[in-house]
Amino acid sequence: MPRAGPSRTQPQPSQYHSQRVRGRRANTNDGDDNEHDAPEMDPDDDMNADATQARGADADDHLNKKARDLVRLALFTEHKRVPLRREDINKKILGSHTRSFNAVLLKAQGLLRKTFAMELVELQARNYRDQDPAEDLQNATGVKKRATAAGSKTYILRSILDTTIIEQAALSHERLLEEELADGPDNDDDDDDIPHNYGSVIAWSTADQLAALGLLHVILALILVNGRAISELDLRANLKRLRISPSGTIPSNAQSTHRSIPFDTFLQHLVRQGYLDRVRLGDTKSTTGKRRGRVSATQGNGNAEDNPQAYEWRWGNRAHGEVGERAVGEFMGEFMVQQTRVADVEEEEEGAGAGAGASGGRRPGKQKQKEGGMEKRLETTVKAIERAAGGNLTDVK
Repeated sequence: MPRAGPSRTQPQPSQYHSQRVRGRRANTNDGDDNEHDAPEMDPDDDMNADATQARGADADDHLNKKARDLVRLALFTEHKRVPLRREDINKKILGSHTRSFNAVLLKAQGLLRKTFAMELVELQARNYRDQDPAEDLQNATGVKKRATAAGSKTYILRSILDTTIIEQAALSHERLLEEELADGPDNDDDDDDIPHNYGSVIAWSTADQLAALGLLHVILALILVNGRAISELDLRANLKRLRISPSGTIPSNAQSTHRSIPFDTFLQHLVRQGYLDRVRLGDTKSTTGKRRGRVSATQGNGNAEDNPQAYEWRWGNRAHGEVGERAVGEFMGEFMVQQTRVADVEEEEEGAGAGAGASGGRRPGKQKQKEGGMEKRLETTVKAIERAAGGNLTDVK
């Protein structure tokens, strides 16, 4: 009888042991393969990342430095009251990095707005400003004309403060005036008629040349109501009616190096600063929509004295970008209405007498009716100024 042995379907001990060993070896090999498949950190990658971050930090530092340099240049140029040209920015700030102009300008704008409440504004080109907006840009053959570029690549600094803040800062306060008079030096020996204390937050006696600033706005107003252009002879005649002699001088405050400047020199300064344009009449380059010839300051006043009608005065691009026609028109309207209101009050006070005392003063309804009449009168006056100017008044551009 044969001896019973293990079934062929069951693995023998030696076979089972060998299978387990082979399984462990296979698992070990798979683990080794997984270890080899896992990515290893290369030290060069860390160095490249650090170098990229360093280059980005250097680029940011370079951009911030250029922006700060542009802010300083803009403030220095504005102190001289002359426009800042883009070619000066490229030459003095950017150098060979002219393509970064927009990025540097954007960064500088943020610094100016946050620190000084000002911003750089590009002035409009003279040709673009003078062209007729209703003019057809197609000629007789149907070919479209080339549009005039709007920008002049010149910039000025303009305040972004709210007008309400400026109006409140310009008001005089009795308490501030008393403190200024008590703390200020004794000016009895000064023969200057210009006041030095105003009792306002804005220091008018040191901030601006008030006489020159006031005369500038008078000239801008005269030009505006004369159809946006006035001849040399008419300008001097109108100023003479206001007791401003063309042969006289314009007083300056104590901060100026000169106590006064001649009137003709003052006009030359306004042309150089961009507030006024002095245009030669009859010049083919002076027509609307084309290039005008501007008279340089070195040409003197002999031409105007020989033939005053040979030139006319217009607003400069800085006046359009800093003052604005609508602001001057509204100021003129408010001034005229205010003078009329003062005259009406004086007439009421003269004719009041005992009747006003018996009635117990002014009635609120009548006072409100007068205020409404003043607003309507102001609106009518501004519309009359627009008609005199020859069209709608424009805001700052």
